[in-house]
Amino acid sequence: MSTMMTTWEKVLEYATSPLQGTLSRKQRKGVKIQINEGRVFENATLFIGESFVRVTEKISTEQINSYYDWSGISSIRTFSTVEE
Repeated sequence: MSTMMTTWEKVLEYATSPLQGTLSRKQRKGVKIQINEGRVFENATLFIGESFVRVTEKISTEQINSYYDWSGISSIRTFSTVEE
């Protein structure tokens, strides 16, 4: 496993929590994720595989799957609410 993949995997694990009985992870409440300066995911389910990351989101009546090759991920941004 490459160092960058390990780093990105840790970032995604921080922003998600395991879904019981599956290998997928659900975004934590109040945390948004953006991969490669693209779409901001707000309520997605992630599958973190050895060679890729799949992000699944439901919008209206559609289920949309986005796939990212680990080697193609250059940045991951997380957004969370600041408690004052």
